[in-house]
Formats: sequence, C-alpha cells, structure tokens
Amino acid sequence: MFKHGPSTISGPVSRNGKKWKSQPKAVTKRKNEGAPIRQDLVSRVRQEIAAGTYDTPEKFELALDKMLGELDLG
Repeated sequence: MFKHGPSTISGPVSRNGKKWKSQPKAVTKRKNEGAPIRQDLVSRVRQEIAAGTYDTPEKFELALDKMLGELDLG
C-alpha cells in the first residue's frame, strides 16, 4: 500500500488540477434579494407552529392536490 501526500497524486480531484486553479465564479444575486421580510407573517406562522395549528387537513389536501397536479396524476 502506498501513502501519498495531499498534492502528489494527479487527477481530476487533485489540488494541482485545472479546476482548482480557475477563478471563482462571480456571486450572483438572489431573485428576491432586497425584498423586505414580512415580520407580521413570520410572527404569525411561528405562533401557529408553536401552538400546533399551522398544519391543517385543509392545507394538507391543497398541497397534495398541487403535488398530484404537477405529477399529472390528479
């Protein structure tokens, strides 16, 4: 069995590979960056989750119908 140092093996994953030497990609802006956070909505949802009332059978049915529609099974 051979023991190699961290930069002695060449290949697609080695530190000497071209991928590691390339320039990093520019950071792209998020789609809704700068959109204000709706604190009233965040607070209400947190309270509903804490109270155990956020998930309802009606919300589950709507989510299931939407998912089945996207899968074209519903």
